[in-house]
Amino acid sequence: MALDGYADQAMSRKAMKAELLDAETELALAYAWRDHRDEQALHRLITAYMRLAISMASKFRRYGAPMNDLIQEASLGLMKAADKFDPDRGVRFSTYAVWWIKASIQDHVMRNWSMVRTGSTSSQKSLFFNMRRVQARIEREAEKEGRTLPGHELRRLIAEEVGVPLHDVEMMQGRLAGSDYSLNATQSAEDEGREWIDTLEDDSDQAAERVENNHDTDTLRQWLLGALNALNERERFIVRERKLREDPRTLESLGNELGLSKERVRQLEAAAFGKMRKSLEGQSGEVLSLLA
Repeated sequence: MALDGYADQAMSRKAMKAELLDAETELALAYAWRDHRDEQALHRLITAYMRLAISMASKFRRYGAPMNDLIQEASLGLMKAADKFDPDRGVRFSTYAVWWIKASIQDHVMRNWSMVRTGSTSSQKSLFFNMRRVQARIEREAEKEGRTLPGHELRRLIAEEVGVPLHDVEMMQGRLAGSDYSLNATQSAEDEGREWIDTLEDDSDQAAERVENNHDTDTLRQWLLGALNALNERERFIVRERKLREDPRTLESLGNELGLSKERVRQLEAAAFGKMRKSLEGQSGEVLSLLA
C-alpha cells in the first residue's frame, strides 16, 4: 500500500510537503482507483490527505496513546476511506475520509484504554469521548451560579446532555477513574507484601468436597451398573443407545437394526426402565431422576 515502509517522523514530514489537490484532480484520481485500480492514483490521493490524518490523530493524544500508534491508525482509516469512496456521490474525499479516520482512531483508543472492554455501542463511545468535556462545562456553569453539584446530580445531568442511560455514565465514570493494575502487584512496599491475587476468594471445590463428590459419583455408577446388569442383552442395548450415548439414537433407527417396529422398541425401552427403577428403588432419588 501507499504508506508501507515509511517511518512515522518521515511520514509526518512528507505529509506536510504533499501537494494540495483541487476538486477536479481529486475526482480524477478517485475514478482511476475505483474503475481501474490504479495504484499510483491511490498513492497520490492518500499522500495528499495524510496531513488531515495526522492532524486528527494529534487531537487524541490526551487519551495516552503513543502518537506513532495514532498516526498509524489514522493512516489505516484513510486507506479504508480511499478504498470505499464513491466519487459519483458528489462530495469531496476529505469530507468522506474524516469519518473513517476518526472511527479508526477511536476504536484504537478504546481497545487500548483498558484490558476490560470499555464500550462497544455508539452511545458508550460517545460517552467515552465526550463525558469529561460535558462534565467540565456543567461544573463551570454550576460554579457561576454559586452551586456545588452532588455526584448523583452531576451524573444525571451528564446522562441527559449526552443522551445515554444513567447507569452508562456511572459505569464509564468508574472506568475512566483509574488505570489497570496487576493482580501480582504487592499490597504494600514491603519485600514480602501479599499480592492482590491472594485476596481473591477461591470458588473451586475444596479437597473435602471433591472427595465427597467423587465418592457419590462412584456410588451412583455402581448402582446404575447393577441395574443395567439386571436387564437382558437386548434391553441393555436399547438403554445404552437411547440414554448413554452423546448422540442418542432414534426409535426408528434401532427398530431397523433389530428388525422391530418403532412402537415395539418403545415398549421394550419402557419395560427396561421399569426393571431398572424397581432395582434402584430405595437407593437414591438422584439415580431415579436419570431415568425420567
